[in-house]
Amino acid sequence: MNVLIKDIVPAAQNNINTRFIILDKARSSTLAANGKSCIALAADETAAVHIQLWGDECDAFDAGDIVKLTNGIFSYVRNSGLVLRAGKRGKMEKMGEFTIAFVEIPNISEIQWNPDPENPKRYIQTSVVSPFSRIFPLP
Repeated sequence: MNVLIKDIVPAAQNNINTRFIILDKARSSTLAANGKSCIALAADETAAVHIQLWGDECDAFDAGDIVKLTNGIFSYVRNSGLVLRAGKRGKMEKMGEFTIAFVEIPNISEIQWNPDPENPKRYIQTSVVSPFSRIFPLP
């Protein structure tokens, strides 16, 4: 079952199945010890999120691509903040181009999340850092 981006919360397990359109991709990528990495801005009809692409994914996806993510993870990555990514067990595949409704606000990567005091394995929203992407500012 696909989850809407607005309903994604930080978690340590790979279990997010969703679809989105890539709106923009950072022009530069970083070379980490474990390969190339780049950040993209993606959205569906409910919210936007930063996506981390690794290795061949950096070249495989472009703005306008509709992508299906299976077994993804939404978690904090050093130097990138909260990002949605495939992780080791997840998979991203292109489904089409340019034919999906989307919104750019709110961006769930720009929300401050803290452990739920009643259940420390769960996270809750505590504040909004910015309603839109600070990495990919609106024109």
